[in-house]
Amino acid sequence: MTTTSTSAPITEDEIMQAHLGGKLSVGATMPLETKRDLSIAYTPGVAQVSRAIHANPALAPTHTWAGRLVAVVSDGTAVLGLGDIGAAASLPVMEGKSALFKQFGGLDSVPLVLNTTDVDEIVETLVRLRPSFGAVNLEDVSAPRCFELEAKLIEALDCPVMHDDQHGTAVVVLAALLNAAKVTGRTLADLNVVISGAGAAGIAIADMLLAVGAGDVVVVDSRGAIHPGRTDLTPIKAAYAGRSNARGVTGDVVDALRGADAFVGVSSAQLPEEALAGMNQDAIVLALSNPDPEVMPDVAARYAAVVATGRSDFPNQINNVLAFPGIFRGALDAGALRITQEMKVAAAHAIAALVGEELAADYIVPSPLDSRVAGAVAAAVAEASRA
Repeated sequence: MTTTSTSAPITEDEIMQAHLGGKLSVGATMPLETKRDLSIAYTPGVAQVSRAIHANPALAPTHTWAGRLVAVVSDGTAVLGLGDIGAAASLPVMEGKSALFKQFGGLDSVPLVLNTTDVDEIVETLVRLRPSFGAVNLEDVSAPRCFELEAKLIEALDCPVMHDDQHGTAVVVLAALLNAAKVTGRTLADLNVVISGAGAAGIAIADMLLAVGAGDVVVVDSRGAIHPGRTDLTPIKAAYAGRSNARGVTGDVVDALRGADAFVGVSSAQLPEEALAGMNQDAIVLALSNPDPEVMPDVAARYAAVVATGRSDFPNQINNVLAFPGIFRGALDAGALRITQEMKVAAAHAIAALVGEELAADYIVPSPLDSRVAGAVAAAVAEASRA
């Protein structure tokens, strides 16, 4: 199934006009038209609910919106491809994320952008705000701080926390590789995978693929393949040097791709065509940098049997919206306090399964607009949580 854009080009003026006043608003869930309505929704009736929650705090998640409200949190340090642009400039992106939660997952959410990059200050802020929300979606926080922040929040908060740039990406990449392997007559265990980029997404993808038994995973950063012999690794990268790269690859991405079956690009580094030439037959190329892929699809198709990007104007768009609305909905449906690796793997399998008999080289994941996705992911995640 090929998805291409046939609409007229979007102009800068159209975009700016569309964002006037922001993209979100709050709507009431009950009528407010009569004195009786006001007496129930607000004073004096609301006092009865407040007294009940005070006497029994377990009523708070069921008698307010907090139990199913997702806080979309960013410090504006790694926004899209724009980098560290600050909290205020990141807010349009967080509003968009909240809109996606509502449209695709049926979940309310609020964007919270914070004027601090101090991990402990962010944790303290969210701990103090905890009564106001039921889950936290971290967004656009720079690496390696994002790893520390997510870990500390998971320990500090009694609710689901997930950094979507890490785990949403990893889930959709796993789904894509499961089906790409099937298209080319292989399994995930048959694949030697090279990941270009050792930031939030690259590390999370490596973690996911290692957890589910990929044949081999080599992570390449700006200085080359990560391996135990390197002395310039951060603690996060050093941990993967001992867990990955069973082939003992050294050198740059060209060296790493010799004999590789799959390439996953999550960096802005352009991939030279000579690197693709060294890959195995029936190669898989997921060039996910957006808007400029590491290699354009027409070039990748000269060497690869399956090609995907992060763009909507080419087949096989690898988009996080396939994952995060359903993951959070499933976690909240199940009353989960954590989003575990098992829940994320279940989400990936659910996404992959939706392709069904239509599976083809140009259709390895469903469309982000496929209305079945969030429900299927939510059900799989909830089941994995309960298990």
